[in-house]
Amino acid sequence: MASGGSAIRGSRVGSGPMGEQDRGYHADRVAISYWDAHGNETVRYFAANLPVEEIPDTIDSPTTGLPAGRDRENPPLLAKAEPYKTHLAYVKERRTDEEAAQLLDEALAQLRQRRGTASPSK
Repeated sequence: MASGGSAIRGSRVGSGPMGEQDRGYHADRVAISYWDAHGNETVRYFAANLPVEEIPDTIDSPTTGLPAGRDRENPPLLAKAEPYKTHLAYVKERRTDEEAAQLLDEALAQLRQRRGTASPSK
């Protein structure tokens, strides 16, 4: 008899047979293919009993980051990214030049009054 040998070398203690029947019930599923503008296909799996309206029409492609759709011939296009707008840009969208000038005059008058350098009222 060889000493130091193990009859269960390479297996976990308490592990059982590795057959499919021992791994539990597998839910039915459907494979949905999505294509991006570069022609890359991505397959996503969904439960077979999931209502069709809950399956997304587009996803983000994991390879390119582009939007991917279910129509191979007409993949969705990348939406134009809007540039970052500063706070001043948003203010300019809401105010006319006349309103801006009036607000600036009011703010300067308040500042001069606090500093005590306000000119006498007309």
